[in-house]
Amino acid sequence: MAEEPNLGRLLLDGFRWIDHGLVESLNVTLGLELTSAQSLLFADLPLAGVRQSDLARSLGVSRQAVNELVRGLERQQLVEVVADPTDGRSKLVRPTARGRESIRMALQTFTELENELRSRIGDRSVDQLRRALSAGWGDPPGAR
Repeated sequence: MAEEPNLGRLLLDGFRWIDHGLVESLNVTLGLELTSAQSLLFADLPLAGVRQSDLARSLGVSRQAVNELVRGLERQQLVEVVADPTDGRSKLVRPTARGRESIRMALQTFTELENELRSRIGDRSVDQLRRALSAGWGDPPGAR
């Protein structure tokens, strides 16, 4: 008898299902070559822009890793790096017009993916999943 996967594994598999659907849809629809890592960075990118160091902190990766992801997004004309108007020594990463269009498409794709999930596992299951994931879980045990 096979062991059941733990909840963390199930959540990760669900995330990967959604992320794969998102990345594939954007790549096909907009002719992009996004990676999953780039899509995660893009999800944390406010329209007004953000410093790379803040992106690195929110993603839990090094500034060097964020810099590499940003360069890849720049090559696809999805982001631009501009001077920070509040600090002349810093730069902001912000979406370009093409990047804003891809954000709009991503939001539409999330709706389509949720509808597909509803057709596969049912409205009730998706509604229960939404409620559970939206509940206030608090800090994880041992968090400071």
